Amino acid sequence: MGIKAAPPARPFSVTSEVGALRTVLLHRPGDELRRLTPRNNDQLLFDAIPWVERAQQEHDLFAGVLRERGVEVLLLSDLLTETIGVSGAARIQGISGAVDARRLGHALADELAAYLRTMPAADLAQILMAGMTFDELPFGPDHTSLVVRMHHGHDFVIDPLPNLLFTRDSSFWVGPRVAITSLALPARARETSLTDLIYAFHPRFLGVRRAYESHTAPIEGGDVLLLAKGVVAVGVGERTTPAGAEALARSLFEDDLAHTVLAVPIAQNRATMHLDTVCTMVDVDAMVMYPNMQDSLCAFTIRKEVDGTVTMLGPDPFLPAAAKAMGIGELRVIDTGLDGVAAEREQWDDGNNTLALAPGVVVAYERNEMTNARLVDAGIEVLPIPGSELGSGRGGPRCLSCPLSRDEV
Repeated sequence: MGIKAAPPARPFSVTSEVGALRTVLLHRPGDELRRLTPRNNDQLLFDAIPWVERAQQEHDLFAGVLRERGVEVLLLSDLLTETIGVSGAARIQGISGAVDARRLGHALADELAAYLRTMPAADLAQILMAGMTFDELPFGPDHTSLVVRMHHGHDFVIDPLPNLLFTRDSSFWVGPRVAITSLALPARARETSLTDLIYAFHPRFLGVRRAYESHTAPIEGGDVLLLAKGVVAVGVGERTTPAGAEALARSLFEDDLAHTVLAVPIAQNRATMHLDTVCTMVDVDAMVMYPNMQDSLCAFTIRKEVDGTVTMLGPDPFLPAAAKAMGIGELRVIDTGLDGVAAEREQWDDGNNTLALAPGVVVAYERNEMTNARLVDAGIEVLPIPGSELGSGRGGPRCLSCPLSRDEV
């Protein structure tokens, strides 16, 4: 299949969290969410079984808000289908990443891979995202594979990827380069293989260079905040390891994409899985932050010095360290909620996880009324969206989006 005609594309580049957003990558929830059941939702990292049709409606409203503000919205499923349609190498690589011979046995894996290679691009893309059960195999229950005979029909031959919804994590941009991450948990490990296919083979990304590729030390995009041009904060906790943060810092230094990286330890639990569940930038000098962590959050400052050496200092209090690295007097902090209980509730519901469309303009879940009111009182324009179903996987507007192009500020 061919690639749809598109208007002239602006160069991809992201140097901050708040520069005017021009192009963004989203994933509209699909059949992969219909694979969630009470038996597997914990393993697949969802706290509830989402109502898929409502999640799609909420996502369409989110995408609509972005488009109304002049943002070009690219959908991962469209890009994946187009990529497979124009590149045989992408097709083979996508199948190889999804069909695990160690689990299926070589005979079944080879037969399944051969079958998938004959599929239309849209159907194959659907399977790579939504997975496949043993009942959906084209071979029948009397197949000579012992694996087929010993599995239940609803077991997965290819695991679904319901967390594709959160496009922030599998890649992020630093300047004109894209970083492909290494996701920590098994339920998400294959997501980066699909993102990698798109960046490697889709014509829209022809010539794009990589900033960082990690195949060992885990790092996830939700932990990476571009505080200012050349200044990157990296949360170190449940999903990103110290080794991952250090590897990213050294890679960015080598490519002259950053001069300072702040490694920020966060609690290794579900409520604070990423740094962007604790704080996000809402203006060039302001962030919304969970108040329970405002005084305790610290940072190790990793710097590339003028002579090329790398120094490490700290830990020091995060807010002063961040302001110093950004070259400003101080960061304005807007608290999540007015009291401890409200703050904890709204932090859990992604009150801190906002997406800036421009300096002082953010998208936020409408349910976090107190946090949104505090943002408005601080002079921030809030564009509220529903998120009762989108949030069932613990992610807000920032988690749901991967900016590809922003204006510099």
